[in-house]
Amino acid sequence: MKTALFLPLIICASLSAQEVRIEHDVDYLGGERAEKADLYLPANPKPGEKHSAVLIIHGGGWSGGDKRAAREINIGTTLAQNGYAGMSINYALANASHPGPTWPQNLHDCKTAVRWLRANAERLGIDPERIGVIGGSAGGHLAAMVALTGPELDPPGEGSTRVQCAVDLYGPVLCFERRDIAMFRKTRAEAPELYKQADPRTHISKGVPPILILHGTADKTVPVADSEALAAALKAAGVEHQLEIIPDAPHTFHLQPKQRDLRPLVLGFFDKHLKRQGKGG
Repeated sequence: MKTALFLPLIICASLSAQEVRIEHDVDYLGGERAEKADLYLPANPKPGEKHSAVLIIHGGGWSGGDKRAAREINIGTTLAQNGYAGMSINYALANASHPGPTWPQNLHDCKTAVRWLRANAERLGIDPERIGVIGGSAGGHLAAMVALTGPELDPPGEGSTRVQCAVDLYGPVLCFERRDIAMFRKTRAEAPELYKQADPRTHISKGVPPILILHGTADKTVPVADSEALAAALKAAGVEHQLEIIPDAPHTFHLQPKQRDLRPLVLGFFDKHLKRQGKGG
């Protein structure tokens, strides 16, 4: 585990902020895997205080991206400054390092991260029953899948992978019925069951965790229609959700795009579903 670093204070108007302690390149998948995680933790927690945790999943079309990109740093820092433990992960990507299929390994990696947070709850000072997930683009899709899928898509091993809520930033949905995707290493014609398995709408049922969906009207990579389709399916199943459309926002925005400060919305959502009344984050 690398040396902890500190980020300077950045004030979020809605809540009191604090310094952030970062642990880089934490091994959460096992020594044979190159993918690691970065932890964003409140620097000065109160004695005995238990923080909620949020898994952060980067985007990149399931074939690129990194846990330490600007969006993920923005999210992790914002979370830790407001009393949460953030865990930003790398996961299996459909690139030269993984010439074979990476679905559902990419989802398994995300769920393994949830298990890792629970297994390390005492050291990190987190509440193992208060874990959320957030992701952007392909990471938004994986965040939704972590929330919506059950044991049928869990990785081997012991421990719960359930999260209490999810934030999906402009995650793809409709592409699974419209085009071929590299992570399967098969076309839709060759493996329609895999494409259906990766469609979040396939797994929606009553009782899944609440989901906040954010999408910009100027997104030219993932159409707003994708998030609208997911929201419609959640509504039809009676699942608690919120779709927030951000006028003029493009693809790949973080929590502070120039169009709107999204920190109060996202933090408010996590506060509602992850914080215990009268206790720490």
